[in-house]
Amino acid sequence: MKKIIITIDGYSSCGKSTLAKALAAQLNYVFIDSGAMYRAITLYFLRNHVDWNKPKEVVKALGNITLEFIYSQETDISEIHLNDENVEWLIRDMVVAENVSGVASVKEVREFAVAQQQKMGDTKGIVMDGRDIGTTVFPNAELKIFLTADPAVRVERRFKELIQKNPHITIEEIKSNLETRDYIDSHREFSPLRKAHDAVVLDNSNLTMKEQLKIALKLVKERLEVEEEIA
Repeated sequence: MKKIIITIDGYSSCGKSTLAKALAAQLNYVFIDSGAMYRAITLYFLRNHVDWNKPKEVVKALGNITLEFIYSQETDISEIHLNDENVEWLIRDMVVAENVSGVASVKEVREFAVAQQQKMGDTKGIVMDGRDIGTTVFPNAELKIFLTADPAVRVERRFKELIQKNPHITIEEIKSNLETRDYIDSHREFSPLRKAHDAVVLDNSNLTMKEQLKIALKLVKERLEVEEEIA
């Protein structure tokens, strides 16, 4: 059966990765978490005191970074490795979340990540989530989904995710972080977050994961039928 590229873009804590993982599993596609790539780069910059406001420092640092997704039987997901170190959980730390939008807005960083992401899509059969996947990385993707949710719902989801790892985190901190990231992601000069003109908007504020997946699978079926007709 013909395979396609599926992109899922949207704001932080809309559940992009959750839907993308479930969709990839149902279709036996490869799931690629583009956000994890930017988080891993941010982690490297923080560890090595790289000033991302200085292009020369950034370019030099990127030359020392190798990113790879490796499937883990234990977690049943492809986890990101930074220079051969599994950092899947380290990149979820709040200090990384507070800096990732700034790092991701740097032109050299985006060019570095986008080049790797596009290479991953050469054979198709992938589901990739992020903020500029349907607009910059794969503008010709067969199916583009723009995921959205009410801000209050997003804050609550993020709080439930982080409270387990950091019992001292507050709702106010989460709300402030998401608002800041939304602004930076939407207003950065290079590859800002925006809905692709041909993307399907999916508001999951009041949808269960099962309901979201059902809608997404229906969209995939429709796109595959179109591709078969073209072929």
